[in-house]
Amino acid sequence: MLEVHGIKKAFGSLEVLKGVDLEVHKGDVVAILGPSGSGKTTLLRCINFLEKADGGTMTFDGETYHFNRATKKQMNAMRRKTGFVFQSYNLFLNKTALQNVTEGLIVARKMPKPQAEEIGRKALERVGLSDRCGYYPHQLSGGQQQRVAIARAIATNPDIIFFDEPTSALDPELTGEVLSVMRQLANDGMTMLVVTHEMGFARNVSNQVVFMEGGVVVEAGPSKEFFQAPKQERTRAFLRMIEQHGIYN
Repeated sequence: MLEVHGIKKAFGSLEVLKGVDLEVHKGDVVAILGPSGSGKTTLLRCINFLEKADGGTMTFDGETYHFNRATKKQMNAMRRKTGFVFQSYNLFLNKTALQNVTEGLIVARKMPKPQAEEIGRKALERVGLSDRCGYYPHQLSGGQQQRVAIARAIATNPDIIFFDEPTSALDPELTGEVLSVMRQLANDGMTMLVVTHEMGFARNVSNQVVFMEGGVVVEAGPSKEFFQAPKQERTRAFLRMIEQHGIYN
């Protein structure tokens, strides 16, 4: 469904991605793990053309893209088939939950407002917010705002949703409600690529794990094997740190 080969990205003299390969099949939930500065978020943003990569190719839904020379038409075509959930929600503060969900449908996709609102209400219901359609972001908790962002992503009926550390801005007590929605999406068969520091999610919900450090993939494989029998010593050290200290650096 999605294959990335040799993606590279540098900011000045700093190489953030040094030739990363990635493969996602339909229905996969792939967790991307790694310490801070490993290139996880940059990888996600480059795949969705939010950052321009310096090299590499991607095959998505049968079409091949060259990252450093993809046209605007190609970028837009790819984005129409994907959803993106940011760690900081990225909601319009002057629009209600329903308006935030329907904005892209009405403006970008030229969908009639009544049809967009019907889809938007169903999306908000799916994330447990059917009673918050008329609420503005400042009237919602952080967890509720992130669920609005997820509703916005699923409203477009994407082939895949990218999640960039969707719980990192949340208090611990609000994290659970967002992870619950993501778990339900996974159970429904949604294909998801998730940059996360939530080890429980990676272990129990994802079926594939990619572990990055220093702009390269250190280890990748089925989640069960990754956590129970990691092949690389760096992976084992990372998991020992998680187990011993219960933290994520």
